[in-house]
Amino acid sequence: MDYDKLKGVIEGLLFISGDEGIDAKQISEIIEVPEETVVDLIEDMKADFRRAGRGIQIVEVARAYQLTTLPEHAPYFERLASSPSQSTLSQAALETLAIIAYKQPITRSEIEEIRGVKCEKALNTLLSKQLIREAGRAEGVGRPILYATTKEFLEHFGLRELSDLPEPPVNLNIEEARMEASALFGKAEETTSD
Repeated sequence: MDYDKLKGVIEGLLFISGDEGIDAKQISEIIEVPEETVVDLIEDMKADFRRAGRGIQIVEVARAYQLTTLPEHAPYFERLASSPSQSTLSQAALETLAIIAYKQPITRSEIEEIRGVKCEKALNTLLSKQLIREAGRAEGVGRPILYATTKEFLEHFGLRELSDLPEPPVNLNIEEARMEASALFGKAEETTSD
């Protein structure tokens, strides 16, 4: 049994399990070794991380193991979180931001209707980076929140005002765009499977 390989697999499982974590019994079932061996391997990994001076650690919370950052590094993470220009936006966040910029004020359900997928995580990211703000409530059932861009949005993208945004594409054929995306992603999958 290659313990280094098992530790690598466990580290990957901890990474993908995220904030929820994963318990020793579940790890045991996945890697097909006794639960006691999993606990021993995790304890060994904790010691390895400390000895190597790693920036992450393994902690047990509510009987589940998870990877976390070291508490003493918190000031650096706070700087990253408070600096919207220093971190990149995901494709989903950029798409959501573009919709808000051109259609503001707009509700979450209207954004999701345009994108065709949920956008709660993207909205939370954009709010935390102060690129969008809550701009009131829409009339109607439930009075949903309206979103609009902020001054920080203009600064981030080097715009004087919203009218400096480029013109959006006119007569965009959604079905044609989907076919192009499907063809592109299909080719990417063929390339990676070769």
